[in-house]
Amino acid sequence: MTPATLFIVLLALSAAAYYAGRRRALAVAGDSAGLQQLHSRPTYYGALTAIWCGIPALLLFGFWQAFESTVITQLVISDLPESIRSLTGPELNLFINKIKNIVSGNIVSGEITPQMQSAADHYRNLQTTSKASLAVVVICLAMLGIVAVRARIKPGLRARNSVEQVIKYILIACSTLAIFTTIGIVLSVLYEAIRFFKVIPVTDFLFGLEWSPQMAIRTDQVGSSGAFGAVPVFLGTALISAIAMVVAVPIGLMSAIYLSEYAGKKFRAAAKPLIEILAGIPTVVYGFFAALTVAPFIRDTGSILGLSVSSESALAAGLVMGIMIIPFVSSLSDDFINAVPQALRDGAYSLGATQSETIKQVVLPAALPGIVGGVLLAVSRAIGETMIVVMAAGLAANLTANPLKTVTTVTVQIVTLLVGDQEFDSPKTLAAFALGLLLFVVTSVSYTHLRAHETTASISYAVFCLKK
Repeated sequence: MTPATLFIVLLALSAAAYYAGRRRALAVAGDSAGLQQLHSRPTYYGALTAIWCGIPALLLFGFWQAFESTVITQLVISDLPESIRSLTGPELNLFINKIKNIVSGNIVSGEITPQMQSAADHYRNLQTTSKASLAVVVICLAMLGIVAVRARIKPGLRARNSVEQVIKYILIACSTLAIFTTIGIVLSVLYEAIRFFKVIPVTDFLFGLEWSPQMAIRTDQVGSSGAFGAVPVFLGTALISAIAMVVAVPIGLMSAIYLSEYAGKKFRAAAKPLIEILAGIPTVVYGFFAALTVAPFIRDTGSILGLSVSSESALAAGLVMGIMIIPFVSSLSDDFINAVPQALRDGAYSLGATQSETIKQVVLPAALPGIVGGVLLAVSRAIGETMIVVMAAGLAANLTANPLKTVTTVTVQIVTLLVGDQEFDSPKTLAAFALGLLLFVVTSVSYTHLRAHETTASISYAVFCLKK
């Protein structure tokens, strides 16, 4: 039985366990008067039976799948001849990979020796035995859970408490997994960044004004030492993101105010989905639009005005990126503006305020936390964009604040540094992790700072309302 089939069988058994537990509870209750004697509703008894049928079996299924390949590989290695087991680590790993390719039916280079074929047959037999054993053990465990819980169903069984406790533990496990995933990402990036800083001084990276990470193969080549000053890269990121936010925030916020406060229901029903379609367009399409339409238009317009405009500029990338992230600001702001209680608007109108005064002094301050959240999401989207910058702004890391010049961003440089065949231990490759770590620190500090301002504004508005 394949793992996918076994998983479907477990889901079917869990569904059957739910109905079996529910029917058992109804049978124990007898009639409507007996239902009142049950501690929990019949659905909780069914859910408890399904939980004890599915969760232990699924946990065993997951652990078995995680360690099956390792255990089988060790058993196969232990049965290999001494001449093969004495190979070095890389050579033994290559031999095992050839065995796995033979088992999976992939074509391997070189001749298949008798030892390989024998080991592959042994591996295949162990794999078949493992799958059969897994199916038997897991199904028996699931059936045992159904029988055990069904036998314990009585009017005094606290099924609801048990189900809610299990759900609580599942939620705790999910939140813990998310936290440890974040910690793992940070530690992995930090480890590689520390390796980079052992080669390149931190001060040169943080305060250097030249970014040219092309490490030469020979020491006599030009630029063999490289230049890893991150200031031009982060300045380009800030420049393009600022242009994008100048476009996205006013347009997005004003469109949200109009749709929620002024527009009719029919217009709103048609306009809001059309605006949100912008978020679903692939970024490569925006990149084509920026490179083929916006950038030439800006260059031609600059030539008419006597300005020197690069064929790839920060202005072109920022404008198109701002159009792309308009829905992030508009949609979230619209939702939070609509969430403001109508009683606040009615109170302002009763005091003689106009609609515009009500929006400025009542609605927008009340919806400020949600609006700030939408802006933060838009900022993170702008900072993390890559394709538009590659196609419209270029790859050159120029130290300039002129939006008409070519610049690059952190994410573009990370992709550039990790593309191609190169040594992973070289400073050029490790520089990508240093950029990622610094970007993470900058965005985290900015997010915390904006959240602090949001909290302060919310408290000030609450105090203002209390005084009124």
